[in-house]
Amino acid sequence: MAMSLGFVVGILGVVILSHAAYSTVQYRGLLKIMEEEFSGPPLTVVAELLLGLGFCMWAALTVPGTFLSIHPYSEENRIVSLPDNLDFMIFNHRARVFPVELDLNFKH
Repeated sequence: MAMSLGFVVGILGVVILSHAAYSTVQYRGLLKIMEEEFSGPPLTVVAELLLGLGFCMWAALTVPGTFLSIHPYSEENRIVSLPDNLDFMIFNHRARVFPVELDLNFKH
C-alpha cells in the first residue's frame, strides 16, 4: 500500500505539532523547577507550531482529492437517481397527521 506525498506530509505535520506540544510542557516544567514565570513558549517551539500547521493545512487540502463544482447547472452534477437499496427510504413520518385531501380554494 503506497502512501501519497500529501498523506506523509500530514503525518509529519502531526508529529511536529506533537513535538512542539511536548517541548512546551517540558519547558513549563523546567520553569517550575527554576521558579520562574511562564511568559510564553520559546521561539523554536513557535516556529515548530507554524511549520506543523503549514504541513497539516497543505495535507488537508491535497489528500482528499479534487474539488467538485457546486454550481447547480454544472455538467459534473448530472447524477440524479434513486439509491440502489430502497429499504432505507422512510415515508412513515410526522406528515401523516395532516389530512390527505386539502380543500384549498384560491381566488384568482
